Amino acid sequence: MIEVKSQVRPAVLQDQRQIANLMFFEAHVHRHLDWRAPLDWLGSPYYWVLEEDERIWATLACPQDPQGVAWVRLFAHAKQLSLDDAWNTLWEEAQKDIALQGGATVALIAMHQWLSDLLVRNGFTHNQDILMLEWRGDDPPAEKQVEGVRLRSMQPDDLQIVAELDATAFTPLWQNPLSALEKALPQATSATIAEDDRGLVGYQISTANPFGCHLARLAVRPDAQRRGIGSLLVNNLIRRTKEKNFPRLTVNTQSDNASSLALYKKMEFVVTGEKFPVYSYLVSPSH
Repeated sequence: MIEVKSQVRPAVLQDQRQIANLMFFEAHVHRHLDWRAPLDWLGSPYYWVLEEDERIWATLACPQDPQGVAWVRLFAHAKQLSLDDAWNTLWEEAQKDIALQGGATVALIAMHQWLSDLLVRNGFTHNQDILMLEWRGDDPPAEKQVEGVRLRSMQPDDLQIVAELDATAFTPLWQNPLSALEKALPQATSATIAEDDRGLVGYQISTANPFGCHLARLAVRPDAQRRGIGSLLVNNLIRRTKEKNFPRLTVNTQSDNASSLALYKKMEFVVTGEKFPVYSYLVSPSH
């Protein structure tokens, strides 16, 4: 391994090519599962590069969205630099910057064992796991209805109220802010609103991939839960995926979300065995 005498600085748009090379050609790369690609965050706060002689050796991005929650969107480093040296140098700078701006919870879904080991060495807490489920029903379910509730396609004008519902249905770590939803809707193969006479009570957003359809988001307003609205949205999605001949329908949820797991299992989803640990680290504000 080389010893890099370098500087850590904010990433800028002109770094795009070198960061892309790290992302696509190096072995130690973490990319967050996100509606926005890592390079789309260039120019945002909390995006750094480790540089020497105009060469970028490593990068770390954990922009806050929503405020107070900083998911690690990207970490990558060149093979000539050790994993621990790359992480420790960037993470030290990240903690300083985040603390100066009021602190935040830094979170990461570890898709690789080397990353889990690295985070444990650096004091991150393992909070829960993300579990993958797949619909294994034999036939599409009969059409379901909930009295007083209507389904329709989501429109761009809905996104503000959808974001407000999302904020009530999830803790800050798992909320989809308006900025994320604005990216999500154009990428969706299916996006459905459930509403009653009082307005929006639930929604789902799903995406297509080479293997089928993935239910990326399902949310029901807390005061409208236990009315069968989640089941209504999932039922409708299953029927539509079968009509479109998608070969597979998947969803993921947190291992400690008992109500979500119960809903999916009731609707003939089966845990596949794939799981990914979620880690977090609280950076306190500096005084």
